[in-house]
Amino acid sequence: MAGTDSDDEAGSAAADFVARLGAVMARAGLAGTIVSPQRLSGGANMESWLFGCAGPQGEERFVLRRAPSAEWLATRALHMDGEAALVRHAHAGGVPAPEIVAELTPEDGFGIGFIMRCLPGTASPPDILAQAADGLIDEIAGALAAIHRLDTAPLGFLPRLDPAEGVEGLAAQFEEAGGDRPVIALGLAWLRANLPPPCPPRVVHGDLRLGNILVDQGHLSGVLDWELAHLGDSHEDLAYGCMTVWRFGRLDRPAFGLAALEHYFAAYRAAGGESVDPVRFRFWLVYRTVWWALGCMAMAQSWRARTDRSLERVVISRRTSEQELDLLLLLEEGAPEAERARALPPPPPPAAGSAGEASAAEILTAISEWLGEAVKPRLDGRDRFDLAVARNALGIVQRELAGRPDPADRALSDDVLAGDATLATPGLLARLRRAALDRLAADMPKYPALAPARAQWEQC
Repeated sequence: MAGTDSDDEAGSAAADFVARLGAVMARAGLAGTIVSPQRLSGGANMESWLFGCAGPQGEERFVLRRAPSAEWLATRALHMDGEAALVRHAHAGGVPAPEIVAELTPEDGFGIGFIMRCLPGTASPPDILAQAADGLIDEIAGALAAIHRLDTAPLGFLPRLDPAEGVEGLAAQFEEAGGDRPVIALGLAWLRANLPPPCPPRVVHGDLRLGNILVDQGHLSGVLDWELAHLGDSHEDLAYGCMTVWRFGRLDRPAFGLAALEHYFAAYRAAGGESVDPVRFRFWLVYRTVWWALGCMAMAQSWRARTDRSLERVVISRRTSEQELDLLLLLEEGAPEAERARALPPPPPPAAGSAGEASAAEILTAISEWLGEAVKPRLDGRDRFDLAVARNALGIVQRELAGRPDPADRALSDDVLAGDATLATPGLLARLRRAALDRLAADMPKYPALAPARAQWEQC
């Protein structure tokens, strides 16, 4: 059967990709045959490509890290040349960071990014949790301590994060996104009221969590994805990997889903880190939860602006509801006991079924089942990952058709930010709890924190 024009175009694009990649490697003194380039799954922002390079000494594996577009890169505080310089600095400073072998130039005609030697291990959180050795959390704590000890003198190009300026930046981002999510408004109001005092600036990785580290045979082998690095409070790094979303179901082990906080903090100090201030730690835990909620919302804005039209972006935007649930769980301890014990409003009634023609929700279910049964077996690698994202998207729309509470309430959000509505306002916490449960059940019903939150709140 003759190939289609689209097949020819895809083949030509793949050949051009390999040719340009080979030219970059040759320029770096690593000439060889490019073998099996493969787009890695995951990664909401950057492209990552794994490939082999077969030269006279045998085949080595490398990773290309590339920006999806110059427009997207323009929104970043840290450019990719700065990221590459920091990774080199960290590698030389004893952090298990990759070795960079080449940076892309405009003359390469290959985008913006750099190439690293591939480190052994897996970045998959489920695989990491399944194979983690007892000392893995100690190794992660040691890597964080090493990052925070890095000499900042040659890193003047890194952005700086002042807590007060950061909170106001989040508030501005919230307003740009509509300013109408009451739970996020609660988080911003709490952050404004609990700003920590200044502290000496340290190198902050900014995204060190399961998914951005490599683990080989149970032990830490690499720290990846430095694109959010900056100078700031080391407690931000310490808190980020402890967010509920990055524990991947290990809710009883708050430190990366691996250990208790006390163990984690002790390991960090034993590796040369400073003493951990629990008040600062809590501030950054709330801060980064608000930050990620807004980051999820921004995914949809990026898609609408055509900066990145990937399906993954619009699906991740619905993970905002995960962070709203987590924010309520973090902040509700500030509510009076009477409000914490108040019964939730009843859930909305289920949508009526149909005995006639198929509903829109049933059509979506049929499409999802067909994709899973007929298409999935024929795919692998990135295509298989994209199919999973597509089926998730179909499920979100199906559940929204069945009834998803509107998340927007500008008037209440304004009242919260003005201090006119707080968790002491009678009935507000119960109302927000019900809305958070129902929205998350529509958006991401498999989120591990949903079931225990429902059990806790609905027994009031």
